[in-house]
Amino acid sequence: MNVNKKEIQTKAKAISYTHIETGSKTICFMFSGSGYNYDKPLFYYATMTMLQNKIDIVHIHYSYEEHFLKKSLEEISKTMMDDINPIISEVLKNGQYSETIFLGKSLGTIPIANDLMKRDDFFNATMILLTPLLKFDLIFDAILNSEHQGLLIIGDNDPHYNTNQMEELSKSNLQLEVIQNANHHLDIGEFETTNSIFALSRVMEKLQETVSPQK
Repeated sequence: MNVNKKEIQTKAKAISYTHIETGSKTICFMFSGSGYNYDKPLFYYATMTMLQNKIDIVHIHYSYEEHFLKKSLEEISKTMMDDINPIISEVLKNGQYSETIFLGKSLGTIPIANDLMKRDDFFNATMILLTPLLKFDLIFDAILNSEHQGLLIIGDNDPHYNTNQMEELSKSNLQLEVIQNANHHLDIGEFETTNSIFALSRVMEKLQETVSPQK
């Protein structure tokens, strides 16, 4: 396994990324949340699950100031894609990967729903959305109208959770998993350690089902 930290210079800035290579034909691009980075539990164990399944990984290390999140969804999406696109192009340019997975949490679901799901070149990609920002109509509609296979996980104590929306999303091709009593970090309660670990385990079970070759 090779772990290489690299950097791409865009027009505006340098964006670093970590490329973990196992010699796989499948690549998973991961997009972190706001303040929820790749060393946090969901990404740490998602990365472990990918490696368990011999899937290569790219962690994209973007970061934004707090005021960035007050911009319009379109502006947020465009800025993120300006950072993300050059890395995706760089990683995919030599054609070694035949399958692509996109995994994002919270803020990281914006570029997936608002851009990548709408692109013909990623029509067959697997989309994994952890705690997507469903309160934004653009995000909800994009997911609802997508034909992609994949997984959507949200807690019923997440402010972005809505029972009616989840019923509508059940018509999509995504597998849906609602974690009971889980918040936006998919933790249970304020300090319910054991229950939070059980919830994390459930998330990884669903992720394993989604990415395993037997799916």
